[in-house]
Amino acid sequence: MEFGVYTFVETRRDSDTGRPIAVERTLAETMAEIELADRVGLDVFALGEHHRPDYAVSAPAVALAYAAARTSRIRLSSAVTILSSDDPVRVYQQFATLDLLSGGRAEIMAGRGSFIESFPLFGYSLDDYDELFAEKLDLLLKIRAAERVTWEGRLRPSIDDLGVYPRALQSPLPVWIAVGGTPQSVARAGTLGLPLALAIIGGEPARFAPIANLYREAAKRAGHDPATLALAINGHGFLADTAEAATAAFYEPYVETMSRLGRERGWPRLTRDQYETGRSPRGHLIVGTPQEAIDKILALRAIFGCQRYLMQMRVGLMPHEAVMRSIELFGTVVAPAVRKALAEPA
Repeated sequence: MEFGVYTFVETRRDSDTGRPIAVERTLAETMAEIELADRVGLDVFALGEHHRPDYAVSAPAVALAYAAARTSRIRLSSAVTILSSDDPVRVYQQFATLDLLSGGRAEIMAGRGSFIESFPLFGYSLDDYDELFAEKLDLLLKIRAAERVTWEGRLRPSIDDLGVYPRALQSPLPVWIAVGGTPQSVARAGTLGLPLALAIIGGEPARFAPIANLYREAAKRAGHDPATLALAINGHGFLADTAEAATAAFYEPYVETMSRLGRERGWPRLTRDQYETGRSPRGHLIVGTPQEAIDKILALRAIFGCQRYLMQMRVGLMPHEAVMRSIELFGTVVAPAVRKALAEPA
């Protein structure tokens, strides 16, 4: 089983204007976190793509290329690449370049994104929301499959026997489909035989078990062996030496962020009771001690048969030092313990 961290790289904001400040410091701290994750033996670090003032990374491949020069083994992924509003040729070229620079450590986690700012920014209509993703994913997969591409689309200009360069070191370049539980997206990933990253950011994880079943059933019906397809669970979490220390660092930034984003969607403010329910043994949050994390990840493995778990530790303006300690505990205590438990005979 693989373990990793993903982050949206939240910016510090001026309390009066709401504009980001000290973005260079935020990015520098993120690079230090990636370096530490590499040193302590984690398998993956992923950066989200956003086009808002509250997030610092709009070009994950650029930031990951910088991280590639400062790490040696950790896999470097987007989380996610908003494929609907990007061009698949450029996406492939950027991540193929990252793959070459990193010695074959690049991955694309493709999704439709949880925000819509990129659509008007790049001149796309939200009326084409679903079709844009399907069409561009089709082109991206054709590009990674062959050096020369012939492809016809409706929303993106067609390509007639043209080459796309450079070619990635990995063949094929890994492309994961990231979903929040939409059945259509889950079935698409299974039908195409692509690895699936399922984000669980609310509710009981056990209730998402049918999503995993749908994914594997769709794969089987399309002629793929479900046993060969990887499933990742992505979720919010934070580790400290004590449960009290974990909550002290995580609670306020988490509640502020989830409540602020919730207001944009018409949701009520997150309550302390909801937070504690999320932290409970059957809840979606992995916030507490390493042993609590070990128990919850093993429970996720039992529910989903997942091959990867990625933790989003920065949810809001988390203290950098606390995030570094969380990463250290994840890599040196949690991951080895889970691997050992999975290796033991049933």
